Amino acid sequence: MNDSAEPRDDVLLERLAAGDEEAFRTLYRRHQRPLYRFALHMTGRAEAAEEVVQETFMFLIREHAKFDPQRGELAAFLFGVARNHVRRLAESDGRYQDLPPGDFEKLEAQSFGSRGAENPGPADSLLQAELTAHVRRAVLSLPHRYREVVILCDLEELEYERAAAILGCPVGTVRSRLNRAREMLAEKLRAAFAPKPAPRFSAARVFNARGCDEVR
Repeated sequence: MNDSAEPRDDVLLERLAAGDEEAFRTLYRRHQRPLYRFALHMTGRAEAAEEVVQETFMFLIREHAKFDPQRGELAAFLFGVARNHVRRLAESDGRYQDLPPGDFEKLEAQSFGSRGAENPGPADSLLQAELTAHVRRAVLSLPHRYREVVILCDLEELEYERAAAILGCPVGTVRSRLNRAREMLAEKLRAAFAPKPAPRFSAARVFNARGCDEVR
């Protein structure tokens, strides 16, 4: 059974260092989608997300020796690289155009893939589209340090320990930032839906409404 298992990331990195192109393709297939989702939700821009992914894997090719398996898993290392590129883009001159809401939802659906949910009716679809648009704008309006934890913990459903490794901070900091981020999002949604009561907030449920289990 072990013979048929896919190689570990560290084994693939050794092959990559030796010039094995197939090892790189395997690493890319394994890690590209979560990195793209992270960048897309952080920036709200398809071109920016694609650039972040490209630069992250180019960094891996050039600087693979900087990864230390004793300090954590490769996924956390790649998220950290992607995070740095997202921050640099945020400090740039705004080359990218925000996606129209419909285009964002299409890209998001493609990045998450089909989750097996039943087809909603027209009214449900309209309500879901409106709610998703409000939540997306609210998430994008958060300061970076709060946006990151919402995306990693609520949307990507990472454990606090993995999010802490990616962000380079204690688990307690992740918890406190996430709590504050959720409070800020609830406030923004209350304002967006006033005078109606704001819906009970769950970013994971909104973005993954196509049958994904709610984040615990």
